[in-house]
Amino acid sequence: GVGYVVAGLGLTLIFVRETSVHAAHEQHSTAQAPDPGWTARAVFVETSMKDRNLSAFSQAGLVNNLNDGMAWGLFPLLFMASGLSLSEVGVLAAIYPAVWGLGQLLTGAWSDYVGRKRLIVGGMWLQALGIATVGAVGSFWGYALGMAVLGAGTAMVYPTLLAGISDVAEPAWRATAVGVYRWWRDLGYVVGAIVAGVVADALGFGAAVHLVAGMTFLSGAWVAWRAEETLTRYAQPAPLSNEASMKRPHCR
Repeated sequence: GVGYVVAGLGLTLIFVRETSVHAAHEQHSTAQAPDPGWTARAVFVETSMKDRNLSAFSQAGLVNNLNDGMAWGLFPLLFMASGLSLSEVGVLAAIYPAVWGLGQLLTGAWSDYVGRKRLIVGGMWLQALGIATVGAVGSFWGYALGMAVLGAGTAMVYPTLLAGISDVAEPAWRATAVGVYRWWRDLGYVVGAIVAGVVADALGFGAAVHLVAGMTFLSGAWVAWRAEETLTRYAQPAPLSNEASMKRPHCR
């Protein structure tokens, strides 16, 4: 573990370049001066509650990691209670992040073409279906299917939520907004672990799993109701002819 940290530090120092100049260029190209009123506190309130899109994405991030915390903490116990071996539990635990990790290479690019909202809503609902499948079956292959579906839904949501936050936040306070979103998102690990553990102790594994599935479905419904499409390039105008483009005033 220490070796990975040292390697990451070395690669960062050697290869990573400062990116704030890109944000400054984007801010200048919009012809908008940074608003001095955007303090960290103001951005926190805007991202958490006031802005329809930012707040909807933040709660979706929380619930996404809530079910992730439940999956890592509760699913192995559920699998073991079903009589599966340690090696089978290991395979099932690997299916979820494998599908998620590989899938987001495609879904992130996909959202650049079809928009953010539909992938976020569909991904949350697909996660709910995967979790409910795990809670309803009792066999290795049924669990494998549920974990694969859960991974696919997470792949649809994970990069797209970050892209949606970046679509809305102005360059001058974008990093602060991402930090607020990440606070809500990563808080989901804590909430998910506690909720899953308490409910499982009181009512059993099945009740905890189906509760989290229901919360995930409602989170997607909340995004469908409250959020708007944030990809500004979603509707691209048809290219102009050379003659028409010469008459067109310059615009961003």
